[in-house]
Amino acid sequence: MKIVSEEPHPDQCAISDSALKVVVSVSDQMLRILRGGYVEAEYPVSTSKYGVGSEEGSYKTPVGRFRIFEKMGDDAPPGAIFIGRQLTGEIAPQGGEGDHILTRILWLDGCEPSNANTLERYIYLHGTNQEALIGTPASHGCIRLRANDIIELYAKLDRGTPMEIVM
Repeated sequence: MKIVSEEPHPDQCAISDSALKVVVSVSDQMLRILRGGYVEAEYPVSTSKYGVGSEEGSYKTPVGRFRIFEKMGDDAPPGAIFIGRQLTGEIAPQGGEGDHILTRILWLDGCEPSNANTLERYIYLHGTNQEALIGTPASHGCIRLRANDIIELYAKLDRGTPMEIVM
């Protein structure tokens, strides 16, 4: 299925020093919310175990400027499993088998030619059943967070919120 999003307006992807700014650092596996240059909140994350890049099928985490395209899971309980961005009604046990997309989804849209395929690659910020691996590169391209952290982050961010993923 081809995803067609309207072309991001430059203002939707602009990140100013005074505005809300979300930055994911691959090198230290941290997500930070900055406002006016000051850290407002930070969360440990897990980016791809395959490194960074935007190649289709690479399972790498893309870098550059993004915006939050869509939010899913408003009232889902912690550990709720999503398949194809739909809730299944199941709850995943922590540390259980598989690599599940849990709790909330913040779907990213790339704002640069180098990461313009991010939406079609289904790159998300989401909860995981592998919370013991948070803080280390372990995902298949997405940015994983602990259930409580993705719930808190989800409540703070809106569709269109600009974001950067940096080395």
